[in-house]
Amino acid sequence: MDLRVLQYFLAIAREGNITKAAESMHVTQPTLSRQIKELETDLGKQLLIRGSRRITLTDEGMLLRKRAEAIVSLLEKTEGEISASDEVISGDIFIGCGETEKMRFIVRAAKLMRDDYPDVNFHLFSGNEGDIAERLDKGLLDFALFIGMANLEKYDHFKLPDDDLWGLLLRKDDPLAARESIAPRDLEGIPLLCPRQVLLNNDMSGWLGRDFRKLNIAATYNLVYNVSLMVEEGMGAALCIDGLINVFGHGGLCFRPLEPKVTAGLVIAWKKYQVFSRAAETFLTRLQSGLAIDEDQ
Repeated sequence: MDLRVLQYFLAIAREGNITKAAESMHVTQPTLSRQIKELETDLGKQLLIRGSRRITLTDEGMLLRKRAEAIVSLLEKTEGEISASDEVISGDIFIGCGETEKMRFIVRAAKLMRDDYPDVNFHLFSGNEGDIAERLDKGLLDFALFIGMANLEKYDHFKLPDDDLWGLLLRKDDPLAARESIAPRDLEGIPLLCPRQVLLNNDMSGWLGRDFRKLNIAATYNLVYNVSLMVEEGMGAALCIDGLINVFGHGGLCFRPLEPKVTAGLVIAWKKYQVFSRAAETFLTRLQSGLAIDEDQ
C-alpha cells in the first residue's frame, strides 16, 4: 500500500465526502476516486459505502482506518526524530498515561524540559492500560505511565516513589459517605461504576474475598470525569483512585478509601532496546534525576 493512498483514504474517512477530501489533499476528485477504487481492488475488499450524502466505512474500512492512522503517525514521528537538529535539542515526545494525580511528576519534568529546550513539544495520550501498551508496542509512544499490575516483561521501567489509593467516589448524601472507609461488605447490592480494566483483570477480587465481577456493576468506564457526572446523577458509586476529582472544591461528592487499604503502584516504562531521539533521551535523564531528588526528600 502506498503511503500517499493511505493519506487519501484517511482524508475521505475524516471528511465523509470525496469532494471535501480532494480539496483538503489538493488533488482532483477523479484522481482521488480512482486511487481509492484501485486500493479496494488491490485489497479485494470494499472499504467505503458511498451514500447519497455521506460516505461511511465498512468493517474492513474501519480496520484500515485504525491501522492507517498508526502508520501515518509513526512515519511523522520518525521523520521528526531524524530531521531534528544535531546541535539543538528539539522535536516531539509522546507520552501515554492512565488517569492519576501522580502524573504531576512527569508534568513537572516536562515543564523544566521546556524551560531549557523550548523547541521540544510534548504529546499526551490518555487511556487504559491496554490502549497505552498497544501504542507503546507500536512505537507511537516514547514513554508510558502504568498504574497497578501492568505486565512489564517487554519494557524497561522505574517505579515512582508514591502509590495511588483506591476508594469510592460518592454523593455526600449517600449512606456510605458517613463512613470513614469502605469495607468489602459495604459493596453488597449497591450499584458500582467500575474502571473497565479493573473489571477485565478482576484486580479487586482478592480484596473483596470473592469474584468482584459478581457485584452489581451498573457501568464501566476508562476516564473518570464523565463517570463523576454519573455519580452526581445518582447512578451509583464509582471505584476510582484518589485525587482525580477535586472533592474539596465540589459541593456534592466525596471520596472514601477502601479498608483494608488498596494501593496501586505506578511505573514509567519504555520499550526495551528503544532507540530514543535526543529529546526523548534527555527527557528520560530528567525523569530519572527527578526520581533521585524525590527519594532524597
